[in-house]
Amino acid sequence: MFCEKSVELIRELHRMGDGQLPAFNEDGIRQVLEEMKALYEQNQTDVNEAKTEGKSELIPSIKFRHSCLLRNQRCIAAYLYDRLLRIRALRWEYGSVLPTTIRFHMCAEEMEWFNQYKKSLATYMRSIGGEEGLDITQDMKPPKSLYIEVRCLKDHGEFEIDDGTVILLKKNSQHFLPRWKCEQLIRQGVLEHVIS
Repeated sequence: MFCEKSVELIRELHRMGDGQLPAFNEDGIRQVLEEMKALYEQNQTDVNEAKTEGKSELIPSIKFRHSCLLRNQRCIAAYLYDRLLRIRALRWEYGSVLPTTIRFHMCAEEMEWFNQYKKSLATYMRSIGGEEGLDITQDMKPPKSLYIEVRCLKDHGEFEIDDGTVILLKKNSQHFLPRWKCEQLIRQGVLEHVIS
């Protein structure tokens, strides 16, 4: 039946929750594009036949196939746009470095788009907030306190805070640090917030 593959692409995204990125379905996209090509070629043949031989009985099937073409086009556009929205949200959640499990689910064009978005966001953040810029990806939720207690989940090495103090982040060590300095490391899985 027409448009089944394109609707399946949308269902695939719908099954995944927000914040999750399913693997790019290149095979599904290719099948939809092949179906669109076949529909277009059949329509071209029927349109030429209807014009030259005056077969008006072909017009309903031409309109039906054209509607299928438009539906497939909308479904592919929705699939790709939803994936870009999810990738953009992942930049805000994980920062400029995505985990390999997520990058594995992205195609080359999506990685290129992510890198361009990352550069545009960094350029914007440098342009606001004075000399040092302003990191607008920090404090996604209003903080209850400026300092938090964190536990290091893996060896990370030296970490410098604003007053020049250098802290060695070793596995299972606990520290009391400024929230805005360690929020990025919490998202990356290096630190975890210790809730007393």
